[in-house]
Amino acid sequence: MTDALRDEAVRIYDAFTHDHHDRRTLLRQMTALAGSVAAAEALILGIAASPAAAAVIDPHDPRLSIDRREGMEAGARSAAYIAAPRGTRRRLGMVLVIHENRGLTPHIEDVARRVALAGFRAVAPDLLAPQGGTPADEDRARTLIGSLDYDLALAQVRAMMAQAVAERSSTGRIGAVGFCWGGAFVNRLAVAAGPSLAAGVAYYGPAPDPREAVKVRAPLLLHYAGKDARVAATGVPWVAALKAAGRPVEAFTYPGVDHAFNNDTSAERYDAAAAAQAWARTIAFLRRHVDRA
Repeated sequence: MTDALRDEAVRIYDAFTHDHHDRRTLLRQMTALAGSVAAAEALILGIAASPAAAAVIDPHDPRLSIDRREGMEAGARSAAYIAAPRGTRRRLGMVLVIHENRGLTPHIEDVARRVALAGFRAVAPDLLAPQGGTPADEDRARTLIGSLDYDLALAQVRAMMAQAVAERSSTGRIGAVGFCWGGAFVNRLAVAAGPSLAAGVAYYGPAPDPREAVKVRAPLLLHYAGKDARVAATGVPWVAALKAAGRPVEAFTYPGVDHAFNNDTSAERYDAAAAAQAWARTIAFLRRHVDRA
């Protein structure tokens, strides 16, 4: 596959996942690009995240304590996957892990376990819980994300934050890391949460209106993909507005990589070097701002 063909295939797939959600249009465009339906389906499989991909951290890793919780937050059903270091006696900072537009997938649960092994209490909310929870069908999940009540989602996450601050095992400091749709959510949470958010990390998340930058209080770490023109169009003015408002922000663009370069369940998107560098920066940033009383 040539680089030009691969880049066009990623562009077509991103238009499907972020804009029109019409699988027939996706297959028609990919077939025209690849030359046959079989080749088009192979392209799609390589770009899409694979639910069957092996976890980096075993769900039964003995170093971790895992829990799933359901309840009511902000008047609606809520759910979360929780991972924390097992047997630790020190108080822990909490890190919210905000999912992509496919909902709380096994991959995001795996990321939560990685965060926990770095020394945090990781809480990955299922923000589709009010709509019945994340479905197995990713197309259905994207449709549900499109009709999600954003204000309710923010209210539920802020309620989880308030609960965490009250726990005796907590440092009282809360960070958030989000990917794609979740990266956009972290940016908006930073606008809405004020000083109650200690730090936010957004991976290739579309940014809010730059005029909202003055409301941000938390330090932000923003990761962007060099080939991701769609998100860059919002990220550049967002970073400029944060800096103009005197807000603490670190922004990195990783050249030559695609949107979702951190997702190791996508063979065509994942970039090991960029993902490792971004992850090291993420954990160092969270330790600096969240892992202290």
